[in-house]
Amino acid sequence: MRRARPAARILLVDGQGRVLLFRFDVPGRPPFWVTPGGALDPGEDYPAAARRELREEVGLDLDCGPQVARREVEFVSVEGEPVAADERYFRVDVDVCEVDPAGHTELERQVMREWRWFTPAELAAHDEAVYPVDLADLLVLTERPA
Repeated sequence: MRRARPAARILLVDGQGRVLLFRFDVPGRPPFWVTPGGALDPGEDYPAAARRELREEVGLDLDCGPQVARREVEFVSVEGEPVAADERYFRVDVDVCEVDPAGHTELERQVMREWRWFTPAELAAHDEAVYPVDLADLLVLTERPA
């Protein structure tokens, strides 16, 4: 049986239309890239988790706004546990942003050693797995009018 894993994920987009992704290097698995975010803490709601995760993983303390998408997916966590994830996505647009890894947990420091900003074209041409798999479409669907 899979453990339920509610999670908040952030679509962090800069002024050049690039999205921030973290590369995960988990022993025994091919590397993969994901958006900032993670599991809710006990008693935490999705918006609060989104803000906390953005602060911890990126170094930005911002209101992440309303939920823009939801995805339910099953996978094996980086700890090796089968989970049924209920992921809620929040879009945050910034002009520029430097990632500050000071808030990373010990596990994140072990598996998330690299991050970068991707253009839509770079996402399409990238040879390592990117999650969610429909990230490019999700960015178009959640784009805010100019």
